[in-house]
Amino acid sequence: MVAIFQAVTQVNEQTLSFLPRLLVTLLTIILAGHWLVQEITDLFMFIFTAIPTEVG
Repeated sequence: MVAIFQAVTQVNEQTLSFLPRLLVTLLTIILAGHWLVQEITDLFMFIFTAIPTEVG
């Protein structure tokens, strides 16, 4: 299937392997970006609030 697509469009194989990965990455960021930022923010808040109890 990929060979037929390459022959018809004359797109090299590097582009075919890069494009799906790029699209999946962008889709993941779009769908899970807000949740991921919230989780990272919560983690840093937990770490920074725990520093005084660990140090003192």
